[in-house]
Amino acid sequence: MELREATTTIISALSTLSPPQLSDLTHSILSQSLYHHHRLSSLLSSPSSFFFTLHYLHSLSLPHKTLLIAKHFLSSLHQLTRHFHPPPLPPHPSATIKHRDLDAALLLLLLCEVHQYNPEILKTPRTEWGRILSKRYSDSILMQSGVGVHYGGVLLPFVEMIIRCWRFVSVMGGCGRKERREVAAAPSAVVALPTVELKGGGGGECVICREEMREGRDVCELPCEHLFHWMCILPWLKKKNTCPCCRFQLPTEDVLGEIQRLWSFLIKKDFFAEQRVM
Repeated sequence: MELREATTTIISALSTLSPPQLSDLTHSILSQSLYHHHRLSSLLSSPSSFFFTLHYLHSLSLPHKTLLIAKHFLSSLHQLTRHFHPPPLPPHPSATIKHRDLDAALLLLLLCEVHQYNPEILKTPRTEWGRILSKRYSDSILMQSGVGVHYGGVLLPFVEMIIRCWRFVSVMGGCGRKERREVAAAPSAVVALPTVELKGGGGGECVICREEMREGRDVCELPCEHLFHWMCILPWLKKKNTCPCCRFQLPTEDVLGEIQRLWSFLIKKDFFAEQRVM
């Protein structure tokens, strides 16, 4: 998905929110943004913290840097999508970003932003980076503070941040490819699936084994309400996190898979918005 198309998708999805939902989302994002501003400001104002975080970034390979941004991106996607109704299933806890990784991700995003703004800045000695980045960051914060706390002042910078993460992860991690990556469902999500006793003549045919699900037998029910034999669905979910019938996606421990799951949720919201206009 192209950058402009991704932006349009998110804005269209936001248009489906009711005023109370939009207000809750704005305050939630404002709280998160203030927290991130505080961490990054503290990092830039402390020479020792800046040095150790920069050293940590340099010690990471490109795939690990991509994973940092991916986890930050996933956390932001969850922050956005949980305010929709119905909300998607929560991301797996393994995707939670640690404080050190969050600081590194915020600094890496700032470095990418500065490099795009003026690549010559980062050609200066690294001993000067802290001062230069701090000034650049302070100027950007002052510009945002003049916008005010409202829809545009909070959500638009948040959307821009999400798009920057999307672009980084898409290029480096490949989650922007058209073909969907097959990933296993998270074991915690599988364990939480309910068992249903079939009544009233049974539940029809299990699409995996093509055998009848008989009355009185316990079967597995996915959140999309499709039923399967337990012995059939368990091997399936060890390989794929999708429903065999409708492709509903369960949470996965794979970070890029989780990003795809929540992104698909946003795309569906965009689709519903278009359907109401038509």
